Amino acid sequence: MNSIEKPSKTHCLMVQGCTSDAGKSVLAAAICRVLVRRGVRVAPFKPQNMALNSAVTVDGGEIGRAQALQAQAARVLPHIDFNPILLKPSTDKRAQVIIHGRAHSDLDARAYHEYKPRAMKAVMESWDRLKAAYDCIVVEGAGSPAEINLRARDIANMGFAETVDCPVILVADIDRGGVFAHLVGTLELLSPSERARVKGFVINRFRGDMSLLESGLRWLEERAGKPVLGVLPYLQGLYLDAEDALPKGREAKTDAGIRVVAPAYPRISNHNDLDPMRFHPEVDFSFIGPYAPIPPCDLIILPGSKAARADLEWLRAMGWEKAIHRHLRYGGKVIGICGGLQMLGKTLGDPLGIEGVPGESRGLGLLDFETTLEPEKTLKNVNGVLTLPDREGNSPPVSGYRIHMGVTRGPALENPATRLDGGTPEGAISADGQILASYCHGLFDSPATLNVLLEWAGFRPKAVFDPGERRERDIDRLADVVERNLKLELLAEWLPALKKSCAVKRYGLL
Repeated sequence: MNSIEKPSKTHCLMVQGCTSDAGKSVLAAAICRVLVRRGVRVAPFKPQNMALNSAVTVDGGEIGRAQALQAQAARVLPHIDFNPILLKPSTDKRAQVIIHGRAHSDLDARAYHEYKPRAMKAVMESWDRLKAAYDCIVVEGAGSPAEINLRARDIANMGFAETVDCPVILVADIDRGGVFAHLVGTLELLSPSERARVKGFVINRFRGDMSLLESGLRWLEERAGKPVLGVLPYLQGLYLDAEDALPKGREAKTDAGIRVVAPAYPRISNHNDLDPMRFHPEVDFSFIGPYAPIPPCDLIILPGSKAARADLEWLRAMGWEKAIHRHLRYGGKVIGICGGLQMLGKTLGDPLGIEGVPGESRGLGLLDFETTLEPEKTLKNVNGVLTLPDREGNSPPVSGYRIHMGVTRGPALENPATRLDGGTPEGAISADGQILASYCHGLFDSPATLNVLLEWAGFRPKAVFDPGERRERDIDRLADVVERNLKLELLAEWLPALKKSCAVKRYGLL
């Protein structure tokens, strides 16, 4: 504790949503930034998360990518206690269960429901550690608290809030329509003690004339007996790591000089790896969904996958294998990241059935290596360099993380794509220079490396785009909007940390 006396109580606030993707993650991140700008030592927390976008923590574990973003908003390093339970679906009915950053087991939905009391113990262990280290904890719920079929043994929403006596604010997305039905209906489906725990409402993604909404807000407050804490405007182009859902639509570009596409296969994971391409002002980037035509492009990126063999078969069924070969014949470039790397090889084997039915699949055969899935998962933050030099002959830096269960072996690895952690070769570049593959998530996050890869793909950007700077700027932009549009004086009734400043050191500042 470095001789700094801990406050008598750690204050907390939980953000729950009427639906998935209502804005819980970004609102929790914004509140973290609002607090830390006031000098408050704050931690994000999500008891249970179901997501295929994940990050490696400072202590070598795995948490949801949204909690890593919230940690950045709070200006602390991501830690396993911020997301003690992470579920990574491999099928519609089965998921890998990650507890305190480590893969624990693969369970179907019913088995995990029976397991929840044990999972709650892990949640409370993390909660107690965070209470001992921070002055304030901003908690994010999962899905909706009104999923009455999941109320028994709930550890993600009201079950957790009731256990730790945490006040709740409820957020709804007006852009979907039916916002008043969402809020009132959710409230009606809660138990009396849960309804009392809800302190107010936040309406998210509003666009239009505020005066036309005011009568509805008055009705809502009278009907529910709870205040509307704020109406947040629809914010275009926020560069914030998505928890899981693929982005809707495409970023508008006026100066795009290169076209990049990626398949949106069913078990796509860590698709936020591609955000630097998606937000680069000179890159026309798009995810291509099922049965959509595969457009001509300069660069194809195969992202990560939680079920690489199944997604490889999906690629074939959607016509991607033929499209990739045609793309290469015309001189196009291909990048494979993590699961995408594995698909590019000769074979992809899963003898233990780690990601599905045991067996071996024929790869795309574009790089001379083979991958076998093994039980031990690689979890590691990495630093190094890209082997492709820049125009001055320098090796641009690479900084990211590795999360995978496959071991890849073969001659293609003798021409590595990166050298990590003191020079260790990693990944591969094809002999003809058209294909690059790496296990490194965050490959595009370095401005210099992003520039080099775009030039390798045939386009020379006019300016340097810094993904990290853009993300940090958008966190502040989001926090500014929340400060202007949320009634912080009402939040301070349940979150007194908004009124004071203090600092406790444990997990380390960014």
